[in-house]
Amino acid sequence: MGAIITLSILGIVVLYLGLFKAKSALMPVSLLGLAGAAVFLALDWNKTALPLYEGMVIFDRFAIAFSILCIVITGLILLLSKDYFDRISQRVGEYFALILFSLVGAVLMTSFHNMTMLFIGVEIMSVALYVLAGIKKKDFGSNEAALKYFLMGAFSTGFLLFGIALLYGASGSFDLAEIRQYVIDNPGNVSNLFYVGILLMIVGMAFKVGAAPFHFWTPDVYDGAPILITIFMSTVVKAAAFAGFLRLFSYCFTPLADFWGPVLGVITIITLFVGNITAIVQHSFKRMLAYSSISHAGYMLLGIVVIGATSSGALLLYTVAYSLATVIAFGSLILVKRSTGSDDFESFNGLAKRNPRLALAITIAMLSLAGIPLTAGFVGKFMLFANVLADYQVLLVVLAVINAAMGIYYYFRVIVAMYFKPTEREAVAFPVNYQVVFLVAAVLILLVGVYPTLVSSLL
Repeated sequence: MGAIITLSILGIVVLYLGLFKAKSALMPVSLLGLAGAAVFLALDWNKTALPLYEGMVIFDRFAIAFSILCIVITGLILLLSKDYFDRISQRVGEYFALILFSLVGAVLMTSFHNMTMLFIGVEIMSVALYVLAGIKKKDFGSNEAALKYFLMGAFSTGFLLFGIALLYGASGSFDLAEIRQYVIDNPGNVSNLFYVGILLMIVGMAFKVGAAPFHFWTPDVYDGAPILITIFMSTVVKAAAFAGFLRLFSYCFTPLADFWGPVLGVITIITLFVGNITAIVQHSFKRMLAYSSISHAGYMLLGIVVIGATSSGALLLYTVAYSLATVIAFGSLILVKRSTGSDDFESFNGLAKRNPRLALAITIAMLSLAGIPLTAGFVGKFMLFANVLADYQVLLVVLAVINAAMGIYYYFRVIVAMYFKPTEREAVAFPVNYQVVFLVAAVLILLVGVYPTLVSSLL
């Protein structure tokens, strides 16, 4: 619980630092606070996990692992933000504070033990993002992104809240342990309200993770929002949402998997094909990443469709791989767009000759996203596929492999542009903070790819 309190206080402190124009202190204070929150979580790793605050939250190893991942990725994003927000507005403190408050909601989503806390976590995380998506006040694309995200988010929250209400109506409790016990005690006599509640929960959570057919907000919001905010939405938000998704369904609804499993399986297949097919035809690198994030949501859903002994470890590993690669991909787009003014694939032409180190980092990220061996992305896909195959769902694995092959095409377009297409543009500026973030992310991608048990064995 110390992590949630630390992050909440940190957000308020950063807000006041911005109010008193202490810009130079924002970055070190934020990073120091994030490190402190991570230490609080790490200290609880070997402790017996018990529900806290009347059963509202629980910091077991699952919650700690995903929370630390969210904190680390947020730290990398804040490192990339040096001088970034100055180009948008002089009020930098409020953007740091909003990101930190959104992170608080993400941590609550990974550690909830009561449906009320799940709803509170979703709202804290989302409301801050509604503002962050539209922080470019004079940019119509940013305004459109904020409005679409707000409207669709409010609509999906209605489904989520209605689902929670029906689950409460059937089981008589918001507590996960009580809901689980209700399912166990009534194996063949579960209320129809409960089944409808599960379906509504799937709709609400599928929206948060950007799964089809509830994905329509994703490409427009990712494309219109500032790139740094897009990184946060596509990594931290997605990781927290999937952690909450898996916690709820693995803990409470596993005995009813024959009911909701086929529904999630269909959603997974639709998500994979919609994400990959639409990503193939994109000309914008940023929009391609937005659609590919939909396809990656499909891969992550495989860890929930079939809940087994390795589901949580496989999902954690894949989320780590995806988040690290996405930080590099979107971060490189910031640099390239500053230099060329465009986010098309052509903007990357000849980058390997002009900026070999930057091109190498992007290549590692693209290879991991494509699932090429010796990268974390490959091991993550392999573990998720193996988990599904262990349940003898061969057709689902075959369709997922076909989609993985499709993804190789549009990721390799970037590599081909960097190494094999000529350009007369000048070298792209590669600041030190970007070099540090890309180096850390690239090394971790390769390290986890070679030694996957470093992550998968945690859970």
